[in-house]
Amino acid sequence: MAKFGAVGGAGVLVNLGVFNLVRQVTDLQVVRASVIATVVAIIFNYVGFRYFTYRDRDKSGRTREMSLFLLFSAVGLVIENGVLYAATYGFGWDSPLQSNVFKFLGIGVATLFRFWSYRTWVFRALPVREPAAGEVARGGRPEPRPRQRVP
Repeated sequence: MAKFGAVGGAGVLVNLGVFNLVRQVTDLQVVRASVIATVVAIIFNYVGFRYFTYRDRDKSGRTREMSLFLLFSAVGLVIENGVLYAATYGFGWDSPLQSNVFKFLGIGVATLFRFWSYRTWVFRALPVREPAAGEVARGGRPEPRPRQRVP
């Protein structure tokens, strides 16, 4: 959970940084700027999760992993930006401070969904290896064979 938090925390900084940068240098609407920032953060997070947080997890199905990651990330994107959309266009809360507060709130709600879905479906744990017949469960070394007496 700590590694997920470290990558996620860095991803939040990337997301908010790109969001504010895009808002400063372009005339894009709030939610469009937020979607761009979320996509950049999704790419950043995938690299962090795959090579840091879940590096010990199953790597055999990269196509499946990437597809599921993108699917669950897209759902998270809708959750995150849905909160911002509701605040901006539903309630008229669109000052820079309000936009950042609701962007951060949306990230928090979406993070709960992403944590569960990534851990459960995307970066699956490797199956536990059962000891083979004749192996000691603890050390993994074969049990010594009893010596046979020759008459």
